[in-house]
Amino acid sequence: MSHYVTIMDIDFLNTTKETFLRAFIQPRLMNEQPCFIVTANPEIVMQTREDPAYKKSVKQADYVVPDGAGILLAAKSMKQPLQERIAGYDVMIDLLRYADKHGLSCYFLGAEETVNKKAVAEVNRNFPNVRVAGRHHGFFDVDDPEVSDAIARSGADLVFVALGLPRQELWIAEHKEMFSKGVFMGVGGSFDVLAGTAKRAPDIWINLNLEWLYRLLKQPFRWKRILKVFEFIIRIVFKRS
Repeated sequence: MSHYVTIMDIDFLNTTKETFLRAFIQPRLMNEQPCFIVTANPEIVMQTREDPAYKKSVKQADYVVPDGAGILLAAKSMKQPLQERIAGYDVMIDLLRYADKHGLSCYFLGAEETVNKKAVAEVNRNFPNVRVAGRHHGFFDVDDPEVSDAIARSGADLVFVALGLPRQELWIAEHKEMFSKGVFMGVGGSFDVLAGTAKRAPDIWINLNLEWLYRLLKQPFRWKRILKVFEFIIRIVFKRS
């Protein structure tokens, strides 16, 4: 089985979440090696197709993993099936568990100030051995050196970046060379889920790969984003690049 499946010029690591964390990420943490993770859904892949600067940033990632039923469907239609969906929120929670077990430090960048503060409070409550290296809301100029300097000074082992698409990957790619250590990962709206201001789909929806539909029903304003998913599928099925 190939280690990678290429979809619209983006190379997806073909593995399970458990193997990804154990064999690829944990050694980076133990050896204090910098690492950039992208958990890519169809919307992210479509953005890389439409925005060359964003595509460049995603291709700078050390690992791109499949987050979204549409990615798995695309790979299957190409007769190069991916082993499983690796959801960004699940990866974040597993990394927090690992950090809790090993006393690692985390930095939380992004979301509104109240959401960021509440998310960090929940981390302190649920993962008491995690050392919070620092936190900062997401409303800042991406070129502001104060934010990246503060993160570098913090020496964080894990940096969760909740700036949304495409800002989070652009920010990580632009600044990653200044860090000698740290696993960096864009986590989208995950701080809202941590903080309890947004709910994740129930397990039955997730297990049926229908989390996207649950979100649409709960947040109808997301319909334009869902259209991108359908465009992605159509382009894959009908082999239109």
